[in-house]
Amino acid sequence: MAVLEGARKVGADVTFIDICSLDINYCTACGVCYAKGECVNDDAFTILNEKMLEADGIVLGSPVYINTVTAQLKTLLDRMADSIHCQNFTGKYGCSVSTAGGSMAEETAGYMNDALRMLGAQIVGQVGVNFLGNPEAIVPAEKKAKDLGHTLAEAIRERWEDPTQKKMLAERRQYMRRLVLANKEIWAHEYEHYQRLGEM
Repeated sequence: MAVLEGARKVGADVTFIDICSLDINYCTACGVCYAKGECVNDDAFTILNEKMLEADGIVLGSPVYINTVTAQLKTLLDRMADSIHCQNFTGKYGCSVSTAGGSMAEETAGYMNDALRMLGAQIVGQVGVNFLGNPEAIVPAEKKAKDLGHTLAEAIRERWEDPTQKKMLAERRQYMRRLVLANKEIWAHEYEHYQRLGEM
């Protein structure tokens, strides 16, 4: 919440979504989304995905239970393979935050940022805090998180670009486009997506 507060204070319009309150089913790797652009699961993912596609920036957050993101967040990310192929977060900005009672908070925030990059977003930073029996560790972490929210909002406003990330994202987009082209007979929706963009 601190990231959103930091973004809000500099004028961003923010929305918090608790995915634990949503009914999101597991991906079964059926491939229907590749072929048709729709999912066989009739659940909350469709609306959540639409909200993410409408946003300029995405903040992912997760506590660490055992070494990485929660099952709920992993379930969401697993449902986004079509968006990875289509690079649907191109032009968006992202960041991640994580807390852990023991360890792996920074690594988990890094994992979430890697997922955002896979989707096509540029990353502006991350915050991870391991409490290690010290509840006061949250105080400096909240300050960092608010600053991160400010950074995210400014990056969106200024259309900030990092040359290193831009090059990496362009290479990944080319790779995904080639992958879709090689499977165009069975991944019709994704092939048509790149055709509409003039990239096929």
